[in-house]
Amino acid sequence: MSDAQAAADRRFPFHTLMVQGTTSDAGKTTLVAALCRLLLRDGVRVVPFKPQNMALNSAVTSDGGEIGRAQALQAIAAGLAPHTDMNPVLLKPSSDTGAQVIIHGKVRADMSARDYQQYKITAMAAVLESYQRLREQYGAIIVEGAGSPAEVNLRARDIANMGFAEAVDCPVILVADIDRGGVFAHIIGTLACLSESERGRIIGFVINRFRGDVKLLEPGVAWLEAQTGKPVLAVLPYLQGLFLDAEDAVESTQAARGAFRVLVPQLPRMSNHTDFDALRAHPEIDLQFVGQGQPIPAADLIILPGSKNTRGDLAWLLQQGWQAHLLRHLRYGGKVIGICGGFQMLGQSVNDPHGIEGAPGSSPALGLLDMSTELGRTKRLAQIHGVCEFAEASVSGYEIHMGTSHGAALARPAFRIDGRPEGALSPDEQILGTYLHGVFDTPQAATALLAWAGLASQIEVDTARLREQSLDRIADAAQPLFNRLKLLK
Repeated sequence: MSDAQAAADRRFPFHTLMVQGTTSDAGKTTLVAALCRLLLRDGVRVVPFKPQNMALNSAVTSDGGEIGRAQALQAIAAGLAPHTDMNPVLLKPSSDTGAQVIIHGKVRADMSARDYQQYKITAMAAVLESYQRLREQYGAIIVEGAGSPAEVNLRARDIANMGFAEAVDCPVILVADIDRGGVFAHIIGTLACLSESERGRIIGFVINRFRGDVKLLEPGVAWLEAQTGKPVLAVLPYLQGLFLDAEDAVESTQAARGAFRVLVPQLPRMSNHTDFDALRAHPEIDLQFVGQGQPIPAADLIILPGSKNTRGDLAWLLQQGWQAHLLRHLRYGGKVIGICGGFQMLGQSVNDPHGIEGAPGSSPALGLLDMSTELGRTKRLAQIHGVCEFAEASVSGYEIHMGTSHGAALARPAFRIDGRPEGALSPDEQILGTYLHGVFDTPQAATALLAWAGLASQIEVDTARLREQSLDRIADAAQPLFNRLKLLK
């Protein structure tokens, strides 16, 4: 490392700084991304870090592992390729009480919540191992907490919030979302749930998503600072129209825009719904997620999304009446795409002899493609580049799945990846299935897929450009906070 780089790193007074939230979705992910982008602009060698993440949206890393999608976004903000050390522990829920446990990017086991509590000692060792490697390589580590540190039932053996902060002895910023209301109670209540040493780690508060005249907030800020003895470091504005990868929650409603309607069943264990971000940003598309009990409207295209529990979500799909709707949709000339778990559901059966996603067994599937799938213990993780078989277009994306499909339907692939066939296209060309996530993020592939589905559009949505613009917007908004942090000791 050069003397100039060392001097640049010293411009930021914190080698490790953690962002925790009073609630889930308080803005931790975006604040970490904003600080990473600001440090990158300032010439500091910065890296994002989240000790433990629980999310069904994940990304494939440069070292062939799997991390939370939010940390991949933060890596982009820091000008880095995503790496498994940025999120050493990833939990992917497969039921209300169990999850797949991923350590350093690889599946370690499926555990109940109770068993995982005992496993946290091992998980913490993995967290500290990754942290130490990053500490030796970077001038600043910006850490994202998980949920809230006020969840006292989870405090024993905590590795995600104050347990980590105490282990590495780092300061903490507490962020709260004023848009949902009760921001002062959230902050005061969170402090009341912490130990004295944990409260002492908090160097200040950030009030996020404020709308209106900030002068009207000043009496509340003064009261909060007097009550706690800690400063409000910044009040950040509510920013509309951001294009940023969501960690888990899906916004299930959107105003109708274009005339081309796309439906996505909102499966209980839907994974990687970021597959649809490019479609939601397309001005000629009206994309709707259809949840439990909601009427299923007519559409031009239906997309079955990925799933962390394919057989369970398949049962939900059948119970909600989607099979009859899909058959009627196809009779009237509609198109259907299945992605990953949704692709598996299009076949004749989904078999889980080892109990990978629940009790061992086999489930009849939708019967729309001549193939069957068997879930196995090995997860395929790969970043891919290839071409469409049905159009002259390149495609990029990633694979994250544990199933292998076999059958006559695969003899007519949808894509060709590194010379091998991938996916399936039905003989009547109404149904397309693929294991590839992110297929709509490549503008050329998105244009080809939409044309296949019936939308001949000249508009291309450049997701990478939209993401970069949004990262710059949140960084610009957080500049006053960054300036203040640089003055702290």
